[in-house]
Amino acid sequence: MTVQLTIPRPDDWHLHLRDGAMLTAVLPETARDFARAIIMPNLVPPVVTGDQAAAYRDRILAALPDGMAFEPLMTLYLTEDTDPADVAAAHASGLVKAVKLYPAGATTNSASGVSDFDKVRGVLETMADIGLPLCTHGEVTDHDIDIFDREAVFIDRVLDPIRKSTPGLRVVMEHITTKNAADYVTSQDSDLGATITTHHLIINRNHILAGGIKPHYYCLPVAKREEHRLALRAAATSGDRRFFLGTDSAPHTDPNKLSACGCAGCFTAPNTMPLLAHVFEKENALDKLAGFASENGPAFYRLPVNDEKLTLEKQTSPVTFPEQISTEDGPVTVFDPGFDVFWKVA
Repeated sequence: MTVQLTIPRPDDWHLHLRDGAMLTAVLPETARDFARAIIMPNLVPPVVTGDQAAAYRDRILAALPDGMAFEPLMTLYLTEDTDPADVAAAHASGLVKAVKLYPAGATTNSASGVSDFDKVRGVLETMADIGLPLCTHGEVTDHDIDIFDREAVFIDRVLDPIRKSTPGLRVVMEHITTKNAADYVTSQDSDLGATITTHHLIINRNHILAGGIKPHYYCLPVAKREEHRLALRAAATSGDRRFFLGTDSAPHTDPNKLSACGCAGCFTAPNTMPLLAHVFEKENALDKLAGFASENGPAFYRLPVNDEKLTLEKQTSPVTFPEQISTEDGPVTVFDPGFDVFWKVA
């Protein structure tokens, strides 16, 4: 007998679509299952102004295949030169739903990020006044801090001081990877939320490093110890409304992933929903999947839950996913969980 689970059509609260040929290739993989997504602004050059965000949104909509419905929720890339008035105007127009903080050098295309946080204080205060969320890539970039400790240090050195000095600022800790981050969220008020990726619920650092390096599991923030993965699974399946789905699906061509300095990112857009059904079933929490994937994110961003539905079906035999998708730039490998999956989107 087929087991079915129907939930409101989900949203992705952290997504990389890139631009050009890559955008055209990967956008349908998200639009097939997701109604909306928070679009990351770390293009080259980055999406810094309201006009740039509007132009990027138009390129996304132009790349959307006929018959697919999808709403890109735009963000601005925070720099030390960001104009608070431009941010406020972009938000007032309904275009921009968040501003993204990248510490300079933290991840892909983050060279334009923030080094001196005093220089963005005016922007943060404006955002607190108008209720515009700040999305954070939560890692410090100091060379003397171990890569596995950079999220925990970011909370102590950057995030907590910013929140204490900017009352009312609404913050999303994106792609959290540690028990430290999950515990920090649950210790705070409703002005703080956190996204959790599909892949961080599935892999730990052994998957990347044990038995040979696995480049397609390399991401930033990097996956941590098993105790942290289990803490993320507990948070995601808890029903706590402060945790919601942000896939951080990040397509890179195989040559760029497999190079001597491989790009960080896992491409999970094509199979996220079946993988989440697997994870939540294993945690005896299928009744919490709608909250995590479809309800908690809209609640934080003060948007309605989607009226459309998505149905997942459990099969009696393992489901297969494409190993790669083709793009004009080259092949992009789809995240492989390393185990059989029996769920599919109906």
